[in-house]
Amino acid sequence: MTLAGVVAQLRAHPVATVLELGSVLVCCLLFAGTFVLLSSGAPIGRGDPWLALIGVGVAFVLFWTVLVPLYERTL
Repeated sequence: MTLAGVVAQLRAHPVATVLELGSVLVCCLLFAGTFVLLSSGAPIGRGDPWLALIGVGVAFVLFWTVLVPLYERTL
């Protein structure tokens, strides 16, 4: 899809386009964050960065598997 196609899609369906582009961004950040944390070694102590990464992943999954279907059913 070209940039013009993304802009046209954004104008036609702004909420859906932002959700999908945001999802791609979150997936890329989770992927990159996993490799950054893996390169830093095993967590020592509480492992706050790992907990943050897992929390973002859980929130992302719950958003698409619980909230989006509930929203679609109410339409």
